[in-house]
Amino acid sequence: MERRVDVSLFDPAVERMKDGFIRFKIEKYDKYPDLYAELAKGQSPKFLVFACSDSRVCPSHVLDFQPGEAFMVRNIANMVPPYNQLRYSGTGAAIEYAVLVLKVENIVVIGHSRCGGIEGLMNLPADGSTSTYFVEDWIKIGLPAKDKVEAENGHLPFPEKCAHCEREAVNVSLVNLLSYPFVRDAIANKTLALKGGYYDFVNGTFEIWGLEIDVSPPIVV
Repeated sequence: MERRVDVSLFDPAVERMKDGFIRFKIEKYDKYPDLYAELAKGQSPKFLVFACSDSRVCPSHVLDFQPGEAFMVRNIANMVPPYNQLRYSGTGAAIEYAVLVLKVENIVVIGHSRCGGIEGLMNLPADGSTSTYFVEDWIKIGLPAKDKVEAENGHLPFPEKCAHCEREAVNVSLVNLLSYPFVRDAIANKTLALKGGYYDFVNGTFEIWGLEIDVSPPIVV
């Protein structure tokens, strides 16, 4: 028969999480009972945020999002893949739920400085070979950004090219969002807006920009 062991007696990681929850309970949950009572009834966030999994760039800390304000998707290099029901169903499900069920008003893709995923993208071998199970295949979503940076700024030192690519990859993701039919419909109905952001934690700055979109039907001549 298996015997349950109290891992907190041996694992400092468990103690760290317990201490963190106690602070949260005292400083936030117990301090704002009306907020958490309202959240218990459901959520109605205004934002869907795509951000990097990087431990240094938590959007709730950087933008001071409160519980219930932002529906979050975090992954390597804050990528939004193009619409593909079979290959990227997890991302598609998150976008679909946020747009059609939660009725978010903004989708924000946030890049950041010193992004390891973007550095990996810029270092991808030209022959298409890979050395990882998942990472390189995932960051290939950003290849159009890499190609643009190499074409326009290929003469720059590698760190500067990466900085350009960190922003261009955000634009690639914004364009990819337009391949989701329910996103295009919401934009056409003026219930949804797309925005790009960039957090530079080296200099302590944050940029945000919109995306000019024409979702009108093509004119057939």
